[in-house]
Amino acid sequence: REREREMVVVVVALRSAERREAELQLRSTIPPRPEDGEAGSEGHGCGWGGARRGESRQKGTDGFASVLGAAEGQLPVCVTSAASYIGRAIVDCLLSRGYSVRLAVDSRDDLEKLGEAEVLEGRGGGRISAVAADVMDVEGLCEAFDGCAGVFHTSAFLDPAGISGYSKHMAEMEATAAAKVVEACARTPSVRRCVFTSSLLACVWRRHHPDPHGQRRAPALLDESCWSDETLCRDKKLWLALGKTMAERAAWRAARGRDVKVATLCPALLTGPAFCSENPSSSVAYLKGGDEMYAEGLLATAEVGKVAEAHVCVYEAMGGGDTSCGRYICFDRVVHREEDITHLWRQLGLANWLSDGTTGNGGAIYFVLSNSKLRRLMSQRRCPYDGLNMDLCY
Repeated sequence: REREREMVVVVVALRSAERREAELQLRSTIPPRPEDGEAGSEGHGCGWGGARRGESRQKGTDGFASVLGAAEGQLPVCVTSAASYIGRAIVDCLLSRGYSVRLAVDSRDDLEKLGEAEVLEGRGGGRISAVAADVMDVEGLCEAFDGCAGVFHTSAFLDPAGISGYSKHMAEMEATAAAKVVEACARTPSVRRCVFTSSLLACVWRRHHPDPHGQRRAPALLDESCWSDETLCRDKKLWLALGKTMAERAAWRAARGRDVKVATLCPALLTGPAFCSENPSSSVAYLKGGDEMYAEGLLATAEVGKVAEAHVCVYEAMGGGDTSCGRYICFDRVVHREEDITHLWRQLGLANWLSDGTTGNGGAIYFVLSNSKLRRLMSQRRCPYDGLNMDLCY
């Protein structure tokens, strides 16, 4: 009976008080998040782990879920590393769809840069705000996320000096930050969903065994069930691939048994307006080992605006149930021709990093990238992602 009286207070508050007051009333009655229960496997299902917990949540014990849903639709969403190339694209997409957006930037210097660039002025009809948040500080992240319904963690790590690209140390930092962000999401009562930006690099670097008789094998499918081999990444010094793999796994581990839904997007090499100047460090780091990816049919690109649209579409689908959680490979073009790869590295101002004699798949094992899971989701939700069509998957 005491619990019922508490819920009546919450319902009344939601109907009569201002939005912020309603949210505070709601959080004050949220029961402690359960820490036990089954843990979901990496990349499958939601952070709640067991179907039993998810089912209880869906039914809304004592009417709690329905009350939460009413408040969630009014709350803003937060985008981490919002000053990054992908972060800005996600913010633009969210604003265009009517969301209120809180920009979380890595430092007060970045916050000042946003102000100097007048990023916050006249955009979104007052639906945009910014806060500095250190991704290594869980308490600070909780403050930044407080009052938001969801978080888009872009995991956009860059070399502070702008000269070394992406290092082994940065890979370890990114993995640590990923766990802290998901931990903060789970500890923030208002946050119910987290969309995590990983990379196709977290899927493609695996140990392959050629045919012992030297015969060409049929193309093998590479989809969301595939994970990069961390040991192989270390051996080849593929630090960005290592960092993205470690970070995504850390995010899934942190979400196990926690009361937060998680989905990860694994986009290919980002392209788009001014990507050469706006995103050079990440692009160069992505292309380390590019000759092998190209030879095996695994070098793909993704237009940044379409990737942002995919993030928002997945986020919205997560509100409808647990089935939309998990991993999503995201690309709109596979690079097959030598002239295309030559044009790509010229755009980035790189020396020819293709190994001598690498002119195609040759005798290497050839793979077929699949983005069918994301295509199905966006088709069902009628999201305008024209690049995700069947003939570009092969």
